[in-house]
Amino acid sequence: MDSLVPHAQLGPIAIHLPSRVETNDALQAKYPRWDLDLIAEKTGIRQRHIAEPSETASDLAVAAAEQLFQSQSIDRSEIDFVLLCTQTPDYPLPTTSCLIHDRLGLPKRCGALDFNLGCSGFVYGLAMADGLIQSRAAKKILLLTAETYSKYIDPDDRSLRTIFGDAAAATLVTAENEKSLWGFQFGSDGSGGDMLIVGDGGSRPTEDAIKPRHRKRWKSRLYMDGPSLINFTVEAVPRLINEILEENGLDDSRIHRYLMHQATWKMLDQLANRMGVAPERIPIELSDVGNTVSCTLPILIDRLRNRGELSADSVNMLIGFGVGLSWAGCLWQDKWATG
Repeated sequence: MDSLVPHAQLGPIAIHLPSRVETNDALQAKYPRWDLDLIAEKTGIRQRHIAEPSETASDLAVAAAEQLFQSQSIDRSEIDFVLLCTQTPDYPLPTTSCLIHDRLGLPKRCGALDFNLGCSGFVYGLAMADGLIQSRAAKKILLLTAETYSKYIDPDDRSLRTIFGDAAAATLVTAENEKSLWGFQFGSDGSGGDMLIVGDGGSRPTEDAIKPRHRKRWKSRLYMDGPSLINFTVEAVPRLINEILEENGLDDSRIHRYLMHQATWKMLDQLANRMGVAPERIPIELSDVGNTVSCTLPILIDRLRNRGELSADSVNMLIGFGVGLSWAGCLWQDKWATG
C-alpha cells in the first residue's frame, strides 16, 4: 500500500438499540386521543427504542463498539482514530469520544473527535475518515454514531415522540487500495437552523437564542418544523443527486439504490415521487426503530447486507440531510460485505 494512495472502505457495522421498546399500541393506550394509526400511516413508524434516564449516547456507543470488536474479532489496539457523531453528548466538555476511547481501552496514540451533525452525520463521518486515510494519518477508524433524542422530547409531545428513537452504530472504516467511496459533496444552510433546534443548554442566553419559526405546541426542548423540513428536502436532495451524478459522469441508470437518511416514510415517498424513482430503489427501514438521526444510514446498510441485497459491482448513493440545515452525499460500492 505504501506506493499507492489508500482509500477508505466502509467495513463491518454493529448496531446497538436500547432494551426499552415503546410501541404505538402502548402510546395509544396511554393517550387515547392520539390517532396512532394515522401517524403510523404518515411516518411508517410503529415502535421505537428509548434510552433509560441514566443511559447516555456514550453508553450506547460503547455497547455498539464492543459488539463490533467481538463479532468481527477486531484487535482494538489497531484502532488509530475514533470519530463520534452525536447531538446528545454526555457533557458540553470534555468530548464524549475521549470518554468512549477510555472506556474501550483504546491505545493512547489513537485520536478522538466529536462532531455535532445529525441526519447528514454518517456521510460526513465517512468523508472525514476517507481524508484521514488518504493523508495516511490513520489506517483503521472507528466511526460511531449515537443519539438519544428522546431526552429532548416531552412525553406529551405527540409530534416528536412518535418519530424519534434512540440508537448507536459502530462502523469500522479501513484503508484499502481499491476505491469504494467517492464523489463526496456537501451543503449547508444555517438560515434554516430554526427548523430543528434545541434552543437551551448552550452558552448563549436563552432569551437571545434562535427562536422557532412557529409557535411551539409542546414543551419539548426539541422543536421541529416538519413541513418546512420536507420542503427543504425535496428541493435540496434531488439537486444534490444530480450534481453528484453529473460530476462523476453517471446517470440515474447506473445507480442501484439511493440509500437515504430514514426520516419518515412520507418524506422518502415524496422524494421518490419528486425524483421519478421506483420506491424499491429507495429502501425504507424505520418501522421498528423510528428516526434514529445519524444512525439511520448504518442501520439501513446493516439490514440490507444481512439480506444479501448489496453487491460489490453495484453503485449506490449514500445521502444524508436534515438539521443544520446540512446535507451530504457520495457514491459507494460495498466491497467489504462481498469481498
